[in-house]
Amino acid sequence: MDVALYLIPVTLGDTSIEKVLPAYNKEVIMAIRHFIVEDIRSARRFLKKVDSSIDIDSLTFYPLNKHTPAEAIASYLLPLQKGESMGVISEAGCPAVADPGADVVAIAQQKKLKVVPLVGPSSILLSVMGSGFNGQSFAFNGYLPIEPPERAKKLKLLEQRVYAEHQTQLFIETPYRNNKMLEDILHNCRPQTKLCIAANVTCEDESICTRTIKEWKGNLPDLNKIPCIFLLYK
Repeated sequence: MDVALYLIPVTLGDTSIEKVLPAYNKEVIMAIRHFIVEDIRSARRFLKKVDSSIDIDSLTFYPLNKHTPAEAIASYLLPLQKGESMGVISEAGCPAVADPGADVVAIAQQKKLKVVPLVGPSSILLSVMGSGFNGQSFAFNGYLPIEPPERAKKLKLLEQRVYAEHQTQLFIETPYRNNKMLEDILHNCRPQTKLCIAANVTCEDESICTRTIKEWKGNLPDLNKIPCIFLLYK
């Protein structure tokens, strides 16, 4: 195993390790003693899920979130610079994609350190695959504005891109605000525009459904506190 910064995907929800992660990931994890993580508690739970025999107390964790100063992030890579492999673990899914892990990867690249992304579940790609939308040209827009006027403006702009550029548009919302997001989409988008809702991807109750805005109206799912990705296309 090469000395590198390994980007370690995490299961989405309570999905079993065997269902979504290659056996090789476990080999890599078991050989690493230093982990840069979005949340220490969830990272510890994930590692125990990978192998219950892992001695968690022998590992070193470096917290990485939106509050972590840039100078601290750079110092996290000292073990890697000294020849010890390190791992990056997100809260869920693939690190460095819509995730603060991207900051430490950028620094590693600047320092010409080896970076190795491991295979694992990405709700973004899986939702595109299951939507029936354009998978050759798509854009992930992250979180949309919270204020109604700005959100309405952004939704209409994304819809314009769908029709003008034939590009699938993806975005997310904080799970407890999903139902309000759905209402805003139906209120601001054209009846013929297609909306795919990808909920609880890879989990037991996974649902990936594509309907027109007109078809969704009057038949709304309850998305409260459910991890979702919303996709628009024509």
